[in-house]
Amino acid sequence: MFRPKLPTMPQPTGRVIPPDVVEPTTIIPGTPSPPAPVAPAPVPSRPTVQLTPGTALALVGSGTAVVLVVGAVLVSMLLAVAITGASVAVCALVIRSLVNADAKRR
Repeated sequence: MFRPKLPTMPQPTGRVIPPDVVEPTTIIPGTPSPPAPVAPAPVPSRPTVQLTPGTALALVGSGTAVVLVVGAVLVSMLLAVAITGASVAVCALVIRSLVNADAKRR
């Protein structure tokens, strides 16, 4: 039941034809063609970004702010999970003590 069933390879049907034989052709060297003219390099349509010390400082500052915000969100989510787990554990202890107290009275 749990053994895998391997598919069987089908046998070829009909006549199998071997591939055609390709005969090599000879290459006759010709006269060399003149080199193609080299086009000048195109001028970029967008200006290149100049990274000045002010923009570098702004990038570092914004990156640091993003890292701090993401870290604060992750820490708050972890704290929420920990508080939820602790409250569930306290509820379980209270319910267990109520069940045990009820069983002792009988």
